[in-house]
Amino acid sequence: MNNSQYEYITTLQYRNKALKARVEAFENGSMYKKMEADYNSLLHTEESRIHKLEVALSKSHAQTVDVRNIWWEVLEDVFKEHEKENSAYEARIKQLEQRVLEVERQRDSALDAKKELRLKLYEALTELEEEKGKNMHLKAQLNRDYENSSKPSSQSVNHKKITNNREKTGRKPGGQPGHKGHGRKKQELTQPVIYLPAPQEVLDDPDFKKTGKIIKKQVIGIRLCMDVREYWADVYYNSQTGERRHAEFPDGVNDDVNYDGTVKAFLYLLNNSSNVSIDNAKDFLSSLTKGRLNISKGMVSNLNKQFSEATEEQRKKWFVDLQRCPVLNTDFTNARCDGKNMEVAIVASPDGLTQYYAREQKGHKGIKGTPVEHYQGILVHDHDITFYSYGSDHQECSSHVLRYLKDAMENEPDRKWAGKMRALLQEIIHYNNSLDYDADPDAEKVEDFEKRYCEIIEEARNEYLDVPPSKYYPEGYNLFKRMEKFMHNHLLFLHDKRVPHSNNLSERQGRKVKRKIGQVMTYRSFQSLVYFCDGLGVLVSLREQDPSNIYTSVSEIFDGKYRWSD
Repeated sequence: MNNSQYEYITTLQYRNKALKARVEAFENGSMYKKMEADYNSLLHTEESRIHKLEVALSKSHAQTVDVRNIWWEVLEDVFKEHEKENSAYEARIKQLEQRVLEVERQRDSALDAKKELRLKLYEALTELEEEKGKNMHLKAQLNRDYENSSKPSSQSVNHKKITNNREKTGRKPGGQPGHKGHGRKKQELTQPVIYLPAPQEVLDDPDFKKTGKIIKKQVIGIRLCMDVREYWADVYYNSQTGERRHAEFPDGVNDDVNYDGTVKAFLYLLNNSSNVSIDNAKDFLSSLTKGRLNISKGMVSNLNKQFSEATEEQRKKWFVDLQRCPVLNTDFTNARCDGKNMEVAIVASPDGLTQYYAREQKGHKGIKGTPVEHYQGILVHDHDITFYSYGSDHQECSSHVLRYLKDAMENEPDRKWAGKMRALLQEIIHYNNSLDYDADPDAEKVEDFEKRYCEIIEEARNEYLDVPPSKYYPEGYNLFKRMEKFMHNHLLFLHDKRVPHSNNLSERQGRKVKRKIGQVMTYRSFQSLVYFCDGLGVLVSLREQDPSNIYTSVSEIFDGKYRWSD
């Protein structure tokens, strides 16, 4: 057995011995008595301590009651003071509330009055703005003339006098020294020469001798003489068959009295070219013949139909020629028929060929049946969207755009884009007109023009973003949008020398229809308008070919003898 085990057993023995002693103490009761004595001693000590604590607690409670009573007294005094102050504050608050209510009432009254004034001001400003807009609209209408709109000069109230911008040279009016004069053209003689006898004083004075020089002066007059031809044809009778025969009369000799092409051309040109009414035309012819020729109104009216039928084949050829032209000018103009508005389509080529087509309305139905319907070249026209469905390319009339820009300048003076664009277009047109016929425009110059055009369009956009357009004058804004979208069609003439910058050709040809409509006012039937348009196109084209021979040409057409040039 080693030391550790020995120590462990010894420790257990001591512990066992101690435990046995404690068990014996409990068994004989001595331990219980000791524990009871210890408990009683501890209990007495604790009771004594509790008693002391209770006494201290009693004293503390008495002090607490005293403090509480003192506190309540103080609190009551404070409360009474607070109540007094609170009453004063409540009175002050009530007074202030009354003042606040009075101030709020006054404020509400002021706000109501302000609101009424604001409403009245708003109504006044709105009404003023409306009146300004109406005034702008009426002013724009009143100021529109041939310079800033499509209105013709004959209908413009503000028809301005054309100023003389020539510089004074100090020279006398008339022909200048050294300038070859343009005298009246002498004509071939139709009568024998009339020799004037010498003055009697010359004959009586032997000192006067002939110089061999003759002064010649003509007197030209006109006279109308009727050329009446009468055809006779013997009638033959066949006794066997009962048949009667005679020689054939020439073409056109059908009635007992017939009028040849000279009479028909005279009346036709008076009525359709000079725009003389049927009554005045036949009365004028009657007065020229001293009453011998009294032609009926029906016959004069029927001349349109005869001329249309006589030129039908040639108009068909011209129709094909127009379709072959690389560039065509086209437009519509208004006419009247049986009290209703009708349209006349105008198709003209730069080489002078022009045709008119009567239509019941504009648009695609109006274009149907004209050379424009299946045209594949470049169309020059005003801003009619319908035309963009035809042709291969388009040039818009710059003359119209210049007038519209001037209108925008006058009615929107605060905006600068319209004036700049108008000046640019005028510069472009002047540059294009200054080029030789065979010369092409400089590419850099064209690029610069287009760049400046785009810059002005951008300036216009910013101006309308800053200040929106007036509802009473939207034309300026609409023009800006149109020039932005159709820039290529406004500047096409810069890229193709064949294309004119304006549609003035159609405009000029349209005036011929306007003058006739102004004289006739309204046609009785649509077919009459068709006949007039057919004949007018022929007259215009014949004048372009030979303006000095129009009467003879029309006479030969009526007689069926005219030879059309290829």
